[in-house]
Amino acid sequence: MKLDDVKKLHQKKYRSQFGFYLVEGEHLILELVKAADAQSSLEGITIYISDEYEDWSRQLPAGLQVVTINRKQMSQISDTKTPQGIIARVPLPDLASQQKPTNKGERCIYLHEVQDPGNLGTILRTLAWFGNFKLLLSANSVDPFNPKVVRASMGAIFHVPIELDVALEDLQKRFNTFAYLDMQGNAVNSAKFSEYECYLFGNEARGVPRKALSKFNADAFTIAGSGAIDSLNLASAVNMCVYQLSVN
Repeated sequence: MKLDDVKKLHQKKYRSQFGFYLVEGEHLILELVKAADAQSSLEGITIYISDEYEDWSRQLPAGLQVVTINRKQMSQISDTKTPQGIIARVPLPDLASQQKPTNKGERCIYLHEVQDPGNLGTILRTLAWFGNFKLLLSANSVDPFNPKVVRASMGAIFHVPIELDVALEDLQKRFNTFAYLDMQGNAVNSAKFSEYECYLFGNEARGVPRKALSKFNADAFTIAGSGAIDSLNLASAVNMCVYQLSVN
C-alpha cells in the first residue's frame, strides 16, 4: 500500500475501502504484537518506523513486515502532532465472523449511539481489564477503529469482541432480559443486577430511547450518588456497572 493510501486510513470510509486501520505508538504496537500471537485475524500487520526505531524494531518477532520511512513521511501518516515514530497498519477484523452466539458466562454491553472516542476507548479498556465481556455498538456510534478510540483503549481493542451496527430493536431476538440505568431504578450493587443477559447504555446526551425501552423486558438500576449533580459521564457509569458485574 502506498503511503498516500496509508494516510487516508484516518478516515472511516477509507478504512472500510482498504480493510485496514492504524495503531500508533510504542505501547500500542507491543500490545498489538502480543495479541497477534494468539489471533490469526491480526496476521498481515505492516509496521512503519522512523530511523530512531530501527534498533528497537529488532525485538519484534520475525515475519512481521517492517518498513523504514523518514520523519517527514511519518508526520504525514501520523494522527498526532508529535509522532512517536512507529505506526502499524492492521487488518480490520472480520466483523461478520464476530457475530457469534454469546460464550458461556460472557456478558454483553450494548452502547446506543455513543459519540465520544474517549468514552468508547475507556469502556473498551475496562471490558478488557475484567474480561469475558462482548461490546455491541449501534449504528451512528463512533467507529471503534477511529485513531482516537484506538489510543484511548490502550490496546484493549485487540482483546474485546465487538459487533457493529447492532439495531436496538434486534436485541430482543437474541436476549430475554435487559438492564439499563435510570435515576429511579434499583441499586446496581444489589445481587439482582448480575442476573441479566444484556446491559443497555445510551448516548451521552440522550440515553437509551424511552419509546424503544418500553417494548423490552428491561429493569432499571441506578448508581447511588450524593445528588449534587444530575448525571455521570457515560464511561464512568459503564465502568462502575462492569465492576459490579465482575464482583457479583
